[in-house]
Amino acid sequence: MNIRSYTTTLSIFFLLLLITLCITPLIGSTDISLTRAFSTTLSNSNNIDSSILFQVRLPRILLGAITGAALSVAGAVLQALLRNDLAAPFTLGVSSGAALGAVIAIALNLNFSLLGFPIISLFSFMGSLGAILLVFNLVRTRHGEFPTGVLLLAGVTANFFFASLVMFIHYLADFSQSFTIIRWLMGGLDITDYKTILTVFPIVFLGIFILLFVSRDLNLISTGVHSASSRGVNVKKIQKIGFVTASLITGTVVATCGPIGFVGLIVPHIVRLFVGPDLRILIPASMLFGASFLVICDTFARTLLAPTEIPVGIITAMLGGPFFVWLLKRKRSV
Repeated sequence: MNIRSYTTTLSIFFLLLLITLCITPLIGSTDISLTRAFSTTLSNSNNIDSSILFQVRLPRILLGAITGAALSVAGAVLQALLRNDLAAPFTLGVSSGAALGAVIAIALNLNFSLLGFPIISLFSFMGSLGAILLVFNLVRTRHGEFPTGVLLLAGVTANFFFASLVMFIHYLADFSQSFTIIRWLMGGLDITDYKTILTVFPIVFLGIFILLFVSRDLNLISTGVHSASSRGVNVKKIQKIGFVTASLITGTVVATCGPIGFVGLIVPHIVRLFVGPDLRILIPASMLFGASFLVICDTFARTLLAPTEIPVGIITAMLGGPFFVWLLKRKRSV
């Protein structure tokens, strides 16, 4: 793809994201007036429109954009590294590890903050890190290699193991803890603020930048390990960077929002239909479209049954189920 096509394609996805970010804050169970929201003559306590726009909807939409971007980029990278169209950010057990950490914190009634961070999010992030370390230590050979087929199998095994522990803790929990656990496992963007966004954004941005920086080498690995090695790629190093970085950005957003599934499966496939498999453009395009996709899904989640809100994880799961079946049928017909 030449520079002009590259720029045009990314500009279209960026324009879609910009339109999404401009329109979705105005959609909700309560109508707001932009004139009143930006009015300087009203005090903060009297300006309800401003409070709804800047304190409720805008931080939620920004967090949704960051989360969608992170999960989509991670999905694109993992599908390339594992050379498997059905791979997703949760394939390596990151989601279930994060869920286990959060459930442990909820069961222990740890409802305080540490250094400004909710302890549930910290436990969740530590759970995701623990899952990454466990899976990679199980798979790593004596020569430091990470066989992709074995890695995928180890991730699925870790998912089942962590899920069983989550069910066990859930069974022992009381009613209030049980409700909190179920609500967290559904995934949602409803409780957030600008401080959370400022915490998540640098990690996700740095992770995506690293993956984009090594995207050329990731392209070569996706065509075959031996082919990449013959062209001078340090396969072990690039694989490790790709797997760990994709898992870390996934763990970061899951620790904040809960496990929001199927975004990393749906978005890369849709984007790949338009831009092809080249990760040099697939990564930024997935980042932009993934941000738009999750923000739109969350807008439906908070307006479909207004004033009742549906966790966005339910919406993405409802979309992901049929999409997963379509992928299976497509692979069988090829």
